[in-house]
Amino acid sequence: MSVEIELLGIFEEAFRSGEASLKVETSRNLRDVVMEITNSSPELRRVLIDPELLDPRPNAVILVNGKEISVLKGLETEIKGGDKIVFIPVTHGG
Repeated sequence: MSVEIELLGIFEEAFRSGEASLKVETSRNLRDVVMEITNSSPELRRVLIDPELLDPRPNAVILVNGKEISVLKGLETEIKGGDKIVFIPVTHGG
């Protein structure tokens, strides 16, 4: 089975596609999925992963099956075949 990944805004530009599919044999946590997709695209890694925290959450709102991961188990949320993950960029200003 596979997991559907949707990338919006700057993430789509960096990945050069707004969508991806990732084959999963067994359930995995979201952190592993994020690392796998960013390892395949250095430009996506640059814009998604905070370099000091090594964490995508400062730069993205992440939804799993329509729910924001903060109401789930954060990066430890279990991901299995058929799930949909959406990465939405957070706009910073100041």
